[in-house]
Amino acid sequence: MSLYVITQIKIPVTGSIPNIIDKARARFRRCSTSFDNFSVSRLSVDARDRTDVRYVASVCAELRPDSREPRDLDRFGITKISPPGPPQVMPPVSGTGRPVIVGFGPAGMFAALLLAEAGYRPLVIERGESVRKRAESVSEFYRTSVLSEDSNIQFGAGGAGTFSDGKLVTRINDSRCSYVIDRFIGFGAPPDIAYRAKPHIGSDNLLGIVESVAKRIEDLGGSILYNSKMTSINCRGRKVNSVSVSDGTEIECGALILAIGHSARDTFSYLIGRKDFDIAAKPFSVGVRIEHLQRDIDTAMYGSFADVPGIPHAEYALSHKCTDGRGVYTFCMCPGGEVVAAASEEGGIVTNGMSRYARDGVNANSAVNVSVDPSDYGGDPVSAIEFQRRIERAAFVAAGRSYNAPCVSVGEFLGRSFDSSGTISPTYMYGNVTRLSGSGFESLFPRSVAESLKEGICAFGRKISGFDSDHALLTAPETRTSSPLRIIRGENCAATGFDNLFPAGEGAGYAGGITSAAVDGIRAACALSEYMHSLN
Repeated sequence: MSLYVITQIKIPVTGSIPNIIDKARARFRRCSTSFDNFSVSRLSVDARDRTDVRYVASVCAELRPDSREPRDLDRFGITKISPPGPPQVMPPVSGTGRPVIVGFGPAGMFAALLLAEAGYRPLVIERGESVRKRAESVSEFYRTSVLSEDSNIQFGAGGAGTFSDGKLVTRINDSRCSYVIDRFIGFGAPPDIAYRAKPHIGSDNLLGIVESVAKRIEDLGGSILYNSKMTSINCRGRKVNSVSVSDGTEIECGALILAIGHSARDTFSYLIGRKDFDIAAKPFSVGVRIEHLQRDIDTAMYGSFADVPGIPHAEYALSHKCTDGRGVYTFCMCPGGEVVAAASEEGGIVTNGMSRYARDGVNANSAVNVSVDPSDYGGDPVSAIEFQRRIERAAFVAAGRSYNAPCVSVGEFLGRSFDSSGTISPTYMYGNVTRLSGSGFESLFPRSVAESLKEGICAFGRKISGFDSDHALLTAPETRTSSPLRIIRGENCAATGFDNLFPAGEGAGYAGGITSAAVDGIRAACALSEYMHSLN
């Protein structure tokens, strides 16, 4: 099959996908009448001019098998494309042992899926619960404030991304991204993620998708051990030969993929303490969740087009370089979503954002985070973790030693005088928050972070009208945007000093988000396959 694409098809947002297809079909057929099977491959909203908000699309078409390729494709703005094939995992080799994967977030899930489909019968160790039981544990935490440290919004089947917006946007340019999206659709994700410029699955859909992936792995002979935490890695020289888990069982393995997630601090401490892992501190960020009324964000970005039926809720991604050189940026913007309680340690508060697929909540929320450099915390991995933990524990104390997250209006945080009667209602934990003064909220963070947050929020208000509204709400803290460390690995994806141990995903410091973590899990699975074949 020969596939071709035309980009920059523009129509008013009052139009529809059939209008886009009609316009693209006319352009294709100026070149040749042999094109058929037209489909939108990318769709975005261009709102740079609020008086003329438009859809911008790319459309693909197939050339009929019995047709000759047209000439002068460039003259008609047509490009021939070659869709990437699926990742290639070589079949298992007899006598090399069973692969073990630690963690069932996106990296571990896709590594296990590929290996299972290639016949490896992988065994997955997951410290948290299956996705349905995990959802029950999260609900129980919301009702009772009794935290399960091993099954929560950070830990359990599907990883931290399961209780998020399910964003698939990524900055990496890797052909395997489209494979990840195709597999998600195959397991029940909305088909429009194949062409949306900012695709999202929604937390409500992710539960069933993770469940379906797990079933597929198990149907192919793989195993998933839930409520089972890895406690040690047992080696002979440079090779891992087994791992021990929390119930005392020792599990033999031919190779190990570490896909432990960005919040596995106890596992980080174990790896650091071994001394045979090459682990480096890395930049990360900390900050707050900001909430606005979604209708205000829509109006600020779309103007009079905000009420056009079918137009997606407005999203933003903002950044600012502060006067001291520190970066401030928005992250994981959740239209029509809620701020969630993402703690994974007793005595600490963590926030994150979540949206369902419909994004039909009243509020929009986003992280506003400040970049933290290793020089800010001492430059070593232990200090990096403690930097995050100090903020989380300060928030817990400020909230009366409860999980009712501290919050404050933007007006109070910025020291303005205003009528607070119209302050936005918080979505965190059914609205169970602790209101702080501006100075009390500021004291949760190092001074440099607090000052950067203030400067960044004001700068973003100059980019989006109302972003720095007095009535916008800040909830703290957001500390788990990425891993604070990186487990160093070589070009073969094996950890430095090991032959058959493959760190992968966000926790290992090689991804940031669902798609990039899944891609890195695929990369690790392929590397593991190559290693096992090298033994033959």
